[in-house]
Amino acid sequence: MKTGFVSLVGRPNAGKSTLLNRLVGTKLAIVSDKPQTTRTRIVGVRNYPDAQVVYVDTPGIHRPLHRMNVRMVDAAVETIADVDLVGLVVDVTEPPGKGDRYVLDMLKDAKAPAFLILNKIDLIRKNRLLPLIQQYAGLNAFAEIVPVSATTGDNVDRLERAIIDRLPEGEPMYPPDYLTDQPERFFAAEIVREKVLQFTRDEIPFSSAVVVDRFEEAARESGAPRQSDEAGQMLKLYCTILVDRESQKPIVVGRGGEMIKRIGVAAREDLERFFDTRVFLDLHVRVRSEWREDEQVLNDLGL
Repeated sequence: MKTGFVSLVGRPNAGKSTLLNRLVGTKLAIVSDKPQTTRTRIVGVRNYPDAQVVYVDTPGIHRPLHRMNVRMVDAAVETIADVDLVGLVVDVTEPPGKGDRYVLDMLKDAKAPAFLILNKIDLIRKNRLLPLIQQYAGLNAFAEIVPVSATTGDNVDRLERAIIDRLPEGEPMYPPDYLTDQPERFFAAEIVREKVLQFTRDEIPFSSAVVVDRFEEAARESGAPRQSDEAGQMLKLYCTILVDRESQKPIVVGRGGEMIKRIGVAAREDLERFFDTRVFLDLHVRVRSEWREDEQVLNDLGL
């Protein structure tokens, strides 16, 4: 039996969260075309016939401008020293830059073997792949170089096999039905935040956050359809969308409440699928100036 921790690190928007979801077989991490979507470590456990692999998705490594971003980068960097294998995820549609070299320099001090995971191969021509492999191979002594597409699943099975082969032998660390270490409140907040990222523009995605104020099960209304395994139960969520400035609040609310209603409808649909029950979702927008520098707010958000 093989078992161990595998950290997925890299620059923002390399596709680490999409790859985590593909590897564990379910959606644990929200995805967006906006950089810096992932803000904290997310653990996903996958059981194979001959192995248990604990995958760790991490925030993209970037130059931090706020205390929040410092915590994000620290969360990613700290995993490099704590895992059995490091997977550097690279977006093959972007040429190697200073950010990649910064991450590569950190990997040189890592005790764990490092894989280079060339992601998004479905978006480039095959004749561009070999030069990229040769270029990166000259920058670091990678244990494996595996091209994949996290979106389509192309070659991910080869990556999984290579990971398992490199992990140490040992007993499983988690029970067979264990999936993640994150609480339900975390996923509720992330699903709402994903819709904020999806529908808003400009600076909003970077300066917004979602706080779950109340998370409670309540009796199902008489005559309402039952979608939960627990008869007579539904989930009531009361969430606050934090923004940084007064000028941002009308953007999130929208004209006549149109935007926040759009966010709420889309989020509730995903929440009902995720929790497999009916969901009542109440959203409010609150201005909290400089919340990205506020230690207490960051603690409350789990960052």
